[in-house]
Formats: sequence, structure tokens, C-alpha cells
Amino acid sequence: MIGIKVAGLNFSNPFIAASGTFGYADSCLDFYHPDSLGGFVLKGISLKPRKGNPPGRIIETPSGMINAIGLENIGIEHLVSEKIPFIETLKSVAIANLYGESEEEFIELAERINKIKRIDAIELNISCPNVKTGGMQFGVSSKMTAKLTKSVKNVSLKPVIVKLSPNVTDITEIAKAAEESGADMVSLINTVSAMVIDTKKMRPALTNRFGGLSGPAIRPIAVRMVYQVYEAVSIPIIGGGGITSADDALQFTMAGATLVSIGTYNFVSPASIPEIIKQFENEVKKTDYPYSDLIGIAHR
Repeated sequence: MIGIKVAGLNFSNPFIAASGTFGYADSCLDFYHPDSLGGFVLKGISLKPRKGNPPGRIIETPSGMINAIGLENIGIEHLVSEKIPFIETLKSVAIANLYGESEEEFIELAERINKIKRIDAIELNISCPNVKTGGMQFGVSSKMTAKLTKSVKNVSLKPVIVKLSPNVTDITEIAKAAEESGADMVSLINTVSAMVIDTKKMRPALTNRFGGLSGPAIRPIAVRMVYQVYEAVSIPIIGGGGITSADDALQFTMAGATLVSIGTYNFVSPASIPEIIKQFENEVKKTDYPYSDLIGIAHR
């Protein structure tokens, strides 16, 4: 078992289930126990419940899918009353993904999370491309990323992860802004802004028109961006985007990711992550390098 300590948190292995694909940690129970994972990121949470975007909200594409869920969630109060009791029974690192429509909302969420002992870290969702207000406005500006990160770090008692958007001119500038403002980690990438036209209806296939592309189609983009960010910052990186195998995950490790996250593949093969973890450990052994030496080895 490859264990690793990152930002003061002990991960039993480097694999994390990505936000939005793992529910509130109870959705995998028919397939495996959440403690098989090094950690998991809860479905994005806001101060109040959100209905999200109206249907249709998901469409398949070659080697991926586009979603425009719109951050539907139960809200912080229901998270505490309905989901935290189960999460308290788990050992894996639990990360809350926070979404706000303003800096003040992010700050209030972070303060609320401070009171939840079992939440080990927070991830700032500043990079969702399928909502019309909120996070994305922060994620495309290095100045706004810096300001928000600093404000949340000033109040948070938990490690702060900033989730970066690929829908920018230079992702390294956003990553550096997050690091300089106190972020403990950066996570990349979120989905790529995309759309599909329904040629029979002659209209956008998604009600929201645009959505976020995920799955294997974006993996080469994500690997490239992790590689670039590794050269720009010194804080740990959570890398993900289209991982479906141990070899995919190893690419992210060699590009510079300390931890890796699996998202869309949870929908395709819900029982897959524990098997990928086993295969990954075997692949690491074959290299004759300790895991820590493989992080960023493609740069040497």
C-alpha cells in the first residue's frame, strides 16, 4: 500500500474520488467501501440547497461526456444533518468542495466547515463552467483567485485546495496566484467548456447550451497542464482528468501530481477504483523507484 502525507493529511494511497462523481461518500457502498480510497471529495456544497440546471443536463460524447448539472446539492445544513454522521464512520481523508456566488459565501462556508471535525480539508470550486454565477468568475482571474484564496485561508482551520479551470489562457498564472495567497494544494483540471448541437432539433443539446467536457478526451490536456503547473509552483498537486487505468494515473504522477483523482470513470465502471489502485501499486513496483521519486520524474 502506497501511503503518503500531504499538507499534514495522511492518505493511505494517492487516489481520490473527484467531486461530483462520488456523491456524499455513500454512493459507492454497493461496489466497495470508501476506505479503499486515499480520500474523496464530496459533491459540491453551497450555503443553501440548489436545484441546478433543468434537464437535459448530460450528454455523451466520443471518449467522454458533457455535463451541465449546475451544482445541484443539498446545502450545508442538510450535509451536516444527513451526511456527516456516515462520513464520521470513515477513515479516508474527507474533503468538502465549496461553491459560492460571492467571496462572502465562500468565507461563510469555510467557517461552517471549521465546526465539522470529520471534514479534513476544503476544495474551492472556482472553476465550474456550467453555472452562470459564482465560482468560474474567480477561476479565470489570477487577481480574483488570489483574493478569494487569501480570504478563505484567513478563516479556515483546514487545509485549502484550489481547483483550477482549464478554460484560461495560462493555468500557471492562476496556480501561482493560489500558491502565493496561501493555498495548501491545487487540483487540476476541472472540466473543459464544450457544447453539442442537436442537428435534428437544430438547437443546443443541453438546456444550459454549454457544459463541462470530462472523460478520456481531456486526459492529454490535463497531463500537459499538470506538467506545466508542477514547474510553476512548489505546493502539492492533485491531478486528474480522464483517468481510466493505472497507466493513466502514472502519467499524472510522472507529470508532477502527488495525488490523483478519478471522476467520470466512476460512472462508467463504479467498482473500478480499488482495482486501479492495485494495478497502480504493481506498476510503481516495476519502475524500481519509490513512489515519492516518481512524482515529477518526467521533468528530470
